[in-house]
Amino acid sequence: MEWTKEQRYRRLEEVSEKELTDLKREVTNCSWRQTYHIQPNTGLLNDPNGFSFFNGEYHLFYQWFPLGPVHGLKYWYHMSSKDLVNWQDQGVAIKPENYYESHGAYSGSGIVHNDLLYLMYTGNTRDENWIRHPYQCMAIMDKKGQIKKLDNPVITQVPAGYTDHFRDPKVWKENDLFYAVLGIQRKNETGCIVLYESPDLLEWQLLGEVDTGLNDFGYMWECPDYFELDNHGVLIFSPQGLKPTGDIYQNIYQSGYLLGEPLDIKDKSLHHTGFTELDRGFDFYAPQTATDEKGRRILVGWMGLPEIDYPTDRNGWAHCLTLPRELSVKNNKLVQKPAAELKLLRKDEQSKKAVLTSERKSLEGFNGKTYEMSATFHSIDASLVGIEFRATNNGEKTVIMYNSLEKKVILDRTDAGEPFALTNGTIRKCHLDAAAVTFHLFVDVSSVEIFINDGEEVFTSRIFPSEGSEGIVFFAEEGGCAVEATMWQI
Repeated sequence: MEWTKEQRYRRLEEVSEKELTDLKREVTNCSWRQTYHIQPNTGLLNDPNGFSFFNGEYHLFYQWFPLGPVHGLKYWYHMSSKDLVNWQDQGVAIKPENYYESHGAYSGSGIVHNDLLYLMYTGNTRDENWIRHPYQCMAIMDKKGQIKKLDNPVITQVPAGYTDHFRDPKVWKENDLFYAVLGIQRKNETGCIVLYESPDLLEWQLLGEVDTGLNDFGYMWECPDYFELDNHGVLIFSPQGLKPTGDIYQNIYQSGYLLGEPLDIKDKSLHHTGFTELDRGFDFYAPQTATDEKGRRILVGWMGLPEIDYPTDRNGWAHCLTLPRELSVKNNKLVQKPAAELKLLRKDEQSKKAVLTSERKSLEGFNGKTYEMSATFHSIDASLVGIEFRATNNGEKTVIMYNSLEKKVILDRTDAGEPFALTNGTIRKCHLDAAAVTFHLFVDVSSVEIFINDGEEVFTSRIFPSEGSEGIVFFAEEGGCAVEATMWQI
């Protein structure tokens, strides 16, 4: 179905109850609905927004177009949780109802100040000639969950020398001042970030562009997120327009980070070791982080990408969020581990050991479509070891494997079920030099998140298998290995 501009910019409040009921029925009847990931009730979910720990709870908002699986008039939708596992549906948080957000409440972040949660976001507008003018706006949530917007934006102008691609403020506090980084596009159509400063979150002053040394690195940087972790400065962002190179930059758009010295506010410079992709899989974009009361830095990403058609589109919905991941720095690299609270999902633990010699082997009791599984391959003298999962006898399967000769981890969804996004290929790889390899999988109805060697690498992907694809097969090719596996149903 081709969506017109009028259909994309209809307001939720103008839609009849019958239309919404029919859409919800269509979505509910979809066989690929997730069981333990945040997903939209209807329509399209994208960027996580306003991720914060406030008033004893995690608050996570997301971009939402309620009326179908397309990018249209965006709202903020609100979820809350005490444990990062059980999420309460708090409904719509920010509606695009004022002049400064007439064409959507776009992405932004949250920060706690004076016992209130301040939500800074981009208001999208278009004039009669469809020319964009972005505003940076502020809404404030109290401890009762009531949200009030300021009457006017806090930043009204695009800085000189840049285009109208100016969005996604991420706010933090340092000493007595607040700072925000925003993604922006230079007039020469290259991406970068700019830095703002404020004494009170209300009056903002432009400090200037942050010098990262990446002066021609894609045409736009979206969803920047700056924080300091383990005495390092970390800048996460999603650059658009990188060309595929070897095994990297294979998706339509990327997400990654710069890791180095803390940001020098005075010089507006960030010295780093280069851009590294955060996730090696197919479907990961626009991540955002928050710090909780334990001091942990937690990341959640959008499990999807712009400008790609997904099989659930025909059921009136698209996308979900990743599971929360705890970040740390190890060997000058950002490590992502599944949040410890995810153990609350575990049921029916079982463990098995096996020795494989140029063979494929199923282990008794190892099957399913929603589970957590950790499998360690060691004593490897095979050229290839790995796991086929969500598999059937007729060849449907998703495969995660380690090539010990090439020193590469490989995710192959060529036969994972209903094909999609074939333009960008069906295999993803990354380098890993290890004597043993652990694949830690979180499998849901239509997704997989795989943490490699305690979070050294992560592969996130949507997959759309048929109903009966529940098999799990361990294999070794051209040699042998030992495998130790533990599985929990979810």
